[in-house]
Amino acid sequence: MVRKKNNISLGEALKEFISTNKLQKGIDKVLVKEAWVSLMGNGVNNYTTAIDLRNSTLFVSLSSSVLREELSHGKSKIIALLNEELGREVVTKIVLR
Repeated sequence: MVRKKNNISLGEALKEFISTNKLQKGIDKVLVKEAWVSLMGNGVNNYTTAIDLRNSTLFVSLSSSVLREELSHGKSKIIALLNEELGREVVTKIVLR
């Protein structure tokens, strides 16, 4: 890592480290899982069996077909809530399985 100036903030140093080492995708995967758990609450999380972010598509596996159908009606709202929680556009599509 090349230092551009003598004094940089810890936040700037972390952003540079993440960028230099191409770690953002991995960090996004963790942050999206945390955001899902936080936003969906226990009712949905009890039926969530897997969450995986690939490129900008979020794949969510659910053990309840009724819940899957119910959530499919609000995909665009879920995407907006997740991106708002993350502070930037990370998810552009949700696939419920």
